[in-house]
Amino acid sequence: MLFLSGPMGAGKSTVARLVAQKLGVPAIDLDARLEARIGCTIATYFAREGERAFRAVERDEALSLVKSRAVVALGGGAVTDRETRRALLANGTLVTLIARPETLAKRCGDGSTRPLLRGRDPVVVLRSLLEDRADAYAEAHGVIRTDDLDLASVADAVVALHADAPVAVALGTRTYRVEIGRGVRSRLAARVATYASGDVVLVHDDSDRPWPREASAALRGLGRRVVDVKIPQGEAAKSIRTVEGIWDAALEGGVDRRAILVGVGGGVLGDMSAFAASTLLRGVAFGQVPTTLLAMVDSSVGGKTGFNTRHGKNLVGTFYQPKFVLCDVETLGTLPDEERVAGLAEVVKSAWLDGESAVALLERDAAALRGGDLDATVRAVRMSVGLKARIVASDELESGDRMLLNLGHTVGHGLEAAGEYTALRHGEAVALGMVAALRVGRGLGAASPEDESRMTNLLRDLGLPVDLDPRLDERVFTYMQSDKKKAGAKVKFIVPGRPGDTRIESLSFDAVRAAVTRKL
Repeated sequence: MLFLSGPMGAGKSTVARLVAQKLGVPAIDLDARLEARIGCTIATYFAREGERAFRAVERDEALSLVKSRAVVALGGGAVTDRETRRALLANGTLVTLIARPETLAKRCGDGSTRPLLRGRDPVVVLRSLLEDRADAYAEAHGVIRTDDLDLASVADAVVALHADAPVAVALGTRTYRVEIGRGVRSRLAARVATYASGDVVLVHDDSDRPWPREASAALRGLGRRVVDVKIPQGEAAKSIRTVEGIWDAALEGGVDRRAILVGVGGGVLGDMSAFAASTLLRGVAFGQVPTTLLAMVDSSVGGKTGFNTRHGKNLVGTFYQPKFVLCDVETLGTLPDEERVAGLAEVVKSAWLDGESAVALLERDAAALRGGDLDATVRAVRMSVGLKARIVASDELESGDRMLLNLGHTVGHGLEAAGEYTALRHGEAVALGMVAALRVGRGLGAASPEDESRMTNLLRDLGLPVDLDPRLDERVFTYMQSDKKKAGAKVKFIVPGRPGDTRIESLSFDAVRAAVTRKL
């Protein structure tokens, strides 16, 4: 399903027909369907019933098409309704066609058939309309400017974007796309050129993997000055000292607010880069090229940054969204198997939150994922990122449902801290934390023995640890009480039931401890 949005005069109807021909599917013009439904022209209905009544009918008709296999040219205001816009994003590819007000006005002619233009200066009206609808038009899988393109070229661009199927994190004008697949890292220079005009601060770790060198060469090919910043590997580097090193290198390099900071590496690298970008010169543009599975499915998406202190994990941080994320599964080929497998824990978490079909997909792909099959990995990353994008779009600052993404993390973070961040990888700790969470779920009657067995078996089949009991000691529960979701003597614990049925409950630490240590 492909939807074309944008203001009047952007070329939606004509492009929809061209794209439909290329894809071999029907083209549907929403305005034509509406006129057939209401029995008169849109202009007549608009004048008689008013804009509010028209938008209600338009919303109903648009939502009736979300499952159709077709290319749909939407009315210019259809996506201004949030419910409609999010439904289109969730059920197909939504592309915005846009142009300058002067271009749109020229294409609209005298505006006699356009209710919003009648009797008014078209350029003034269209400029105001673009400003008013900026957030709605930005929330799309892609935005294509049509000013200087012929219609055939616009259609080709739409088809290419549809085939690429990026995941959109819908946050108004801060919307960004997560591009997932083989070879997408080659787009780095183009994305940097789109989002920044100044220097590039390239942050990477001190491993010998080739991706930072490749990124540096691509960025220098733009003619940009690149400030190269190398930080240590591992959880021990997740500290304010590392951030200070990034700040100092950037400032000594003389960057200004036109700069963009790009992080190439794993989750720790991404968190440190994002926090540095959010605070450097009070905020510079930021892009992510995650090169570990854990970073692709979790930390690179959603804008949470943070570092550890002696009091616990991720207790200081910000929310700061990237401009782009490039998840190239080919980069995983240089990871040790155990590092790649550890990232599958966050995939299991996402699937359990998403529901039965996602968990069944992982069970089917378990052997392929454990072996590093790239097609299975693309499916897993796309599922995980899609789930996270939907949650972040509805709760960016973790005041509600976004807390669900912490499934397995309360006990998992305690295990990490108790092992001084060296005994367990983050994903391994999350896997064990999900075993603990299912025990809590069983203790509360939310999960069944079958749910617990299913989770444990899936984790085991993927090569993740499930031997929780030998790893529990007093330090784990002490560190658990530093969890950032605590409120007094209680913690907002993520309680799983069956797949797709997970809730947030305020539980005492004693209750969590009793459930985790009780063998049912």
